[in-house]
Amino acid sequence: MNFVVQNRIATTSARVRAAARAVSRRAAERAGALDRDGGFPGEDVVHCHEAGLLAAPLPVALGGADLDTPAMAPVLLDVLAHVGRGSLALGRLYEGHVNALSLILRFASDPVRDRLAADVRAGHLFGVWNTQPQDGGLVLAGEGDACRLAGVKSFASGAGSVTRPLVTARRPDGRQQMLVIDLAPGTRADLSSWCAQGMRASTSGILDFSGLPVGLGAAVGEADDYFREPHFSGGAWRFAAVQLGGIEAVFDVLRAHLGATGRGSDPHQAARLGEAAIAVETARLFVSHAAALASDPDAEPDRVIAYVNLARLAVERAGLDVLERAQRSVGLAGFLQTHPLERLSRDLATYLRQPGPDRALTHAAAYVLADARPAEALWHDPDDTLVPQHPVHAS
Repeated sequence: MNFVVQNRIATTSARVRAAARAVSRRAAERAGALDRDGGFPGEDVVHCHEAGLLAAPLPVALGGADLDTPAMAPVLLDVLAHVGRGSLALGRLYEGHVNALSLILRFASDPVRDRLAADVRAGHLFGVWNTQPQDGGLVLAGEGDACRLAGVKSFASGAGSVTRPLVTARRPDGRQQMLVIDLAPGTRADLSSWCAQGMRASTSGILDFSGLPVGLGAAVGEADDYFREPHFSGGAWRFAAVQLGGIEAVFDVLRAHLGATGRGSDPHQAARLGEAAIAVETARLFVSHAAALASDPDAEPDRVIAYVNLARLAVERAGLDVLERAQRSVGLAGFLQTHPLERLSRDLATYLRQPGPDRALTHAAAYVLADARPAEALWHDPDDTLVPQHPVHAS
């Protein structure tokens, strides 16, 4: 990499990180008022657009900052963590936007990509909506001009506000097709079922697509491209990065509380703070390596999936550990709505509940069991190409 390219990447990285910090600060100021039913962070999304974060994943040639490239993976991690630190609800929405653009850039034809890039630059919020009920899920029927959608998506974050959702729909042959659907704000969304303890501002509801026509330019990629590995499982590092930001926010509230109350010198409080610091750094180290592996085009797919699965669980464990220690240290005050820990705890506890944690853990364990490399070479390539293999004895 020559000096000019290095300098451009460094300049872009500094600009995008600064934008994410600014968005995070303003989102944190507004997050409390948005902790209510229907409290969508619309001003924060506009700020993301004005700061260039909505377009940042696009290539430079399309008006972006190349954020969705291997070289920029550490920057994307910081951006996601910054946004999540300010507001986990906004972080969830922004991560979905980044995920949608990543899929579009990887699988869409050039005309579809260019059209959707123009929508990004115009300020449209994208998202990925894949979850659906067992009965009534999204299907694609008909052909050509007569092609229409029927059914719903559930747990659709930003329902009613995401105007360019990327969805999967079952084709007549049973396979799943990615589509980006143009939606008008405030239409087709039912938020009545979103009565979660936390993450209320993410407005995750049900979206009914029944009767919507599907143009030829809506398709992204080929059938079942959405599930291609290692991108399908490996991309989970991004929501873990948002969770990392939420964990750091709880940790910072704990530190501020101990400083303000003068209780930090108590040995029990100090021990809890030290344990929380270990958990925070553990989460960051796992997410950092997961981002590096998942962004490496030469990485072994099974290795990527296994490590990202472990990172998911490591971040979840770190979050629960920090929550426990913060709540124990702050005490009852931390459960009162007047204390900043109360909302942060609810949002983090809710967002940590990601699908399939047991499956992720056992899948990673199966990979570890089958891999013959010693522990130091499981996730990090040694300098020596000759790695001694140790026999495994059954007990």
